[in-house]
Amino acid sequence: MTLEEFNALSESEAMGLLRPLVTISAWAKTVCAARPFASLEQALMVAEQAAQAWQPQDITQALAAHPRIGERAAGGSKEAQLSRGEQATLNLSQQQSIDALQQGNHAYERRFGQVFLIRAKGRSAQEILDNLQRRLLNSPQEELAETAEQLRQITLLRFKECFTHD
Repeated sequence: MTLEEFNALSESEAMGLLRPLVTISAWAKTVCAARPFASLEQALMVAEQAAQAWQPQDITQALAAHPRIGERAAGGSKEAQLSRGEQATLNLSQQQSIDALQQGNHAYERRFGQVFLIRAKGRSAQEILDNLQRRLLNSPQEELAETAEQLRQITLLRFKECFTHD
């Protein structure tokens, strides 16, 4: 889709495109309401600013739609399709990596009471494991901030990928 096509969508159509990117409806509403955008850079700036306003309850809500890292997202929803595509680059063919991610996920969930979230796109399985081990040492406040940043990165990457580059 081009930016011009996005600008021309009805509010309902634009919200339908934005909602699967992150399950925080206030973010989608803010981005939708700021249209029309003169450039992709302006659209990304608005999306980033809207993401900076996320509250802890927004992040908790969004995490509910994310599968554990290393696990295949189930279902046919747009969110599941996006997640499967992002995690496809991990190349988890070695059982050792799969086992380490499962153990790390369980340790993380026991410590923080939520799924471990990281932008998987562009990262190797080893990088993700290293980040998981490092983040297990975070305080709850540090981890909330890091989780929010990862969620922003995922959302903005998904938003940018909505647009064709001419």
